[in-house]
Amino acid sequence: MNEAKSGSSPPAYASKLAGVWANLPGWGSLAAVNHGTIGLRFMVTGMLFFLIGGVLAMLLRTQLALPEQDIISAGVYSQLFTMHGSVMMFLFAIPVLEGLAIYLIPKMIGARDLVFPRISALGYYCYLFGGIIIMFSLFLGIAPDSGWFMYTPLSSSEFAPGPGSDFWLLGITFVEISAMAAGIELTVSILCSRAKGMTLSRMPLFCWYILVMALMIVFGFPPLILASILLELERAAGMPFFTVAAGGDPLLWQHLFWLFGHPEVYIIFLPAAGIVSTLIPVFSGRPIVGYRWLVIAIILTGFISFGLWVHHMFTVGIPQLAQAFFSIASMLVAIPTAIQVFAWLATLWRGKVVFRLPMLWISGFLVIFVCGGLTGVMLALVPFNWQVHDTHFVVAHMHYVLVGGMFFPLIAGLYYWLPLVSGRMPSAVIGPWGFWLTFGGFNLTFLLMHLTGLLGMPRRVYTYEAGLGWDGLNLLSSIGGFVMAIGVAMVLLDLLLHFWFGQKASANPWQADTLEWALDMPPAQYNFASIPTVNSRHPLWQDPQLAERITAGQEGLAQADSGLRETYGTSAINAQIQKILHLPGNSWWPLYSALALAVVCISLLSRWYVVALLAMVVTIALLLRWSWENGGHPDAAPLTKGVEQELPLESRTIDGPGRWGMIVTLLANGALYMSLLFGWFYLWTAAPQWSAPAQGPLSLWLLLLSGIPVCIAVWLFQRLCQRLADGAAKQLQRQLWLSAGAGLLHFLMLLVLFIMAPLDYTDNAHDAVLMVILLYLLGHAALAVLLTALQALRVARGYVSASLPYEPQVIKPLWFYYLAMYWLSVALFFMLPLGWGTSL
Repeated sequence: MNEAKSGSSPPAYASKLAGVWANLPGWGSLAAVNHGTIGLRFMVTGMLFFLIGGVLAMLLRTQLALPEQDIISAGVYSQLFTMHGSVMMFLFAIPVLEGLAIYLIPKMIGARDLVFPRISALGYYCYLFGGIIIMFSLFLGIAPDSGWFMYTPLSSSEFAPGPGSDFWLLGITFVEISAMAAGIELTVSILCSRAKGMTLSRMPLFCWYILVMALMIVFGFPPLILASILLELERAAGMPFFTVAAGGDPLLWQHLFWLFGHPEVYIIFLPAAGIVSTLIPVFSGRPIVGYRWLVIAIILTGFISFGLWVHHMFTVGIPQLAQAFFSIASMLVAIPTAIQVFAWLATLWRGKVVFRLPMLWISGFLVIFVCGGLTGVMLALVPFNWQVHDTHFVVAHMHYVLVGGMFFPLIAGLYYWLPLVSGRMPSAVIGPWGFWLTFGGFNLTFLLMHLTGLLGMPRRVYTYEAGLGWDGLNLLSSIGGFVMAIGVAMVLLDLLLHFWFGQKASANPWQADTLEWALDMPPAQYNFASIPTVNSRHPLWQDPQLAERITAGQEGLAQADSGLRETYGTSAINAQIQKILHLPGNSWWPLYSALALAVVCISLLSRWYVVALLAMVVTIALLLRWSWENGGHPDAAPLTKGVEQELPLESRTIDGPGRWGMIVTLLANGALYMSLLFGWFYLWTAAPQWSAPAQGPLSLWLLLLSGIPVCIAVWLFQRLCQRLADGAAKQLQRQLWLSAGAGLLHFLMLLVLFIMAPLDYTDNAHDAVLMVILLYLLGHAALAVLLTALQALRVARGYVSASLPYEPQVIKPLWFYYLAMYWLSVALFFMLPLGWGTSL
């Protein structure tokens, strides 16, 4: 314990807490699910991928340093270019920021862990294995070479016949599972487990940024997941979604990719801006100016970012009205960004700024990001965009926004929170050298790229002729790249050395205001020996003795009698304590499930489809076995008399994080399905050779009849959930079996419809879209039936009852979601020209 807390002694139950929350020793640490462990693993793995991406960038700059060089061949250059962008965007930027959020959010909101710890562990392993799959293609020399954006038809089988594109599609989709898991986890944790009194209006700004980022992941990543699935189906099964001759359109890929891609820019920027909004008040010694305006700006940024994707496509031939709309929208997004910049500057102006090492990086961020924002406004103008599109001007702008907007705040945040992880302060000697070399090298590299772009140098060229005016500029850019690399190496060296040689940190060394600095350094696995009550946006500034009371066990939940991991469940708006959440402990299920998914991906890459199918069955079985230990299972939430006298357990209520998690997951699911419908609508209206068959392949009467049993299944499930909420559980198991049976009848009728439909899915994009829609419905119907049947089995085991009514409430949203999607699909089949038939 550090000096500032020497006056407070740990409570008697602290050793019990340490035992309950400890990771397993040795190889058993692979079963760890604690948010601190998982968050650090995300960040360390992300930094390793960053080093690989940096080496690839240096190889590219070496090739471009002088004209007419042949150090790297055109094919290898394309592979390196593709992998550099993919690593930095998918394997470094988002995972590292997610890792930082996973590590910090419970500490900031006064919780002992995230609400779905095993989901976080699954997300990490999916990220790790997906990244390994992608990088393995590079080591084998068969990496994708179509660019990190994988535009069709360059990434289609005709122009990329090898397995490179498949490595990218399957690996990135695997990584996206990780991102979706983090998005759902962070959203629900922030809404459902804040400390008592931490209302939304008192929540740290960093938490607001992460909440909006997580929701953007939920809605923004499904379009790319869908696009990857569709392209892999085209490559592996010949379904022509992007083939013009069969009614597809390669521009559909661009729309789906940038529906993800532009929100992703702000998914990367918002957490970094959250770091800035956290650090500036601390080093200015005063609260941030315009808290409410900043919250509004954060939310507006999230909304507006989804309406900008077409500004990446101004040169593909879209209508002028659309160009005008997206050009205006692209300029509008500067307004909430400007609000944040002005709030930061006003806080600095009105405070007494202390220029410690983190503030150096924040200052560099402000300079670089403002410059990148100005060039962004330039690119929002259609005529200018036409002139510089696909030139190095765009490369320079992108790096000014992403590196300046993400990397500089990230390093500032790492230095700021480093004492919390290690208990030591960063170096005041090596650190500044790392900053100035990185800052100078970055600007030398990318500022000059604006000039080479204006002089006409295209992107993605591996060499160029001498005498075009690019020679000297490219040489200086390459020199700057190596200077920046040296700076980054010094930063990483500083981060490593300080664990051994750094000065011991005192309590709250930066005199910060947020709850994470009330913890020991490094903190215990359970974070808070007792969970505080929050009465201010700046709890440590308002109550300097709060840290001592937390450590001494004088705040809430000061006991460890249940032997399980516990934290408070609070209301989403006002943060009033409603229940006690029992969180799952160390588990091998996340690792086993991720390994099984990795086998699925590798089997698909190898075209071992039978093995892939078997591995998928194993994956589903593992996930179901994992789920068996949740809810009312005695290992998850045992009857504990003392705890129940204080507050109800989650499993004894009808609401909780599980239900919220299901709802947020279904929002992501809905975004994926809406993206599919958007793709169909786009092909129908824009694909040059789209055609629907004269006689539709679906049976009208069978489709309508299959809707009857699903309506009955949902009615029965809703009825039993209502009775459970009223405290009645008579014939509960029978009602569950009836609901599952009605759902099964619906599934079988839909399956018969699918089998009977003469879908020409390899020669006609219309039928390919129809097939994907039917498979989507079949999969969700099967899932709802399976989960309902499991509930009936759990009733027999005593895990669901009148006193344990929680689990059916979690599944109920799935039934209602499927019912809505089914009838929406039926309406589209008959109201819009997908084509349908009337014969049985």
